[in-house]
Amino acid sequence: MTAADDPIELLARALAQTAGLIDGTGVELAGHPTPCRSWDVGDLVSHLLFDLRQFTVRAQGGRPDWSQSFERVEDDWSHAFEAGAEQLVDAWRSAGDLTGVVELPGGGHTLPARFPVDQQTAEFAVHAWDLARATGRSTDGLDSEVALAALAWARGALKPEYRGEEADHQAFGPEVPVPADAPPYDRLAGFFGRDPRAVTDA
Repeated sequence: MTAADDPIELLARALAQTAGLIDGTGVELAGHPTPCRSWDVGDLVSHLLFDLRQFTVRAQGGRPDWSQSFERVEDDWSHAFEAGAEQLVDAWRSAGDLTGVVELPGGGHTLPARFPVDQQTAEFAVHAWDLARATGRSTDGLDSEVALAALAWARGALKPEYRGEEADHQAFGPEVPVPADAPPYDRLAGFFGRDPRAVTDA
């Protein structure tokens, strides 16, 4: 089985590189801007910690409550993320077979059973790029296989109706055109509405 065939392995790799970036991010950078619209570095890391908890609920068969907003975490980012990442991967490893499809509520529609794992991989892949750019680090060393898998998932899942202005409570901005031969993470960032050419004042 290749990494692309094992969605949990890809998620684990996405989490590992995000953990490495967080480990190298000092709390003195908390107020620095990021490519994530109105979030600074502290907001971004806090969002990632919130994601870990919510995604673990999903992996355990529950329904995350996305109506609540994340609380800002001021310190101990690295240990908190590593512990949460381990719990998330363990939860998916215990979740059972992810090779088939699942029926959505209401009937008539199905999704691959691995869909939420792929979604989570994409989330952490994009935010790894965000955090690297926000803290002045190169994105060249990020896991390209994770980026390509995340982009493949996003092209099938991120519909135009999910894009729009932040004031309209849309999570994603319009796609930013990026050359087809650009690095995988720049293509991923552009598809998620970031401009890889923009300069972030880290």
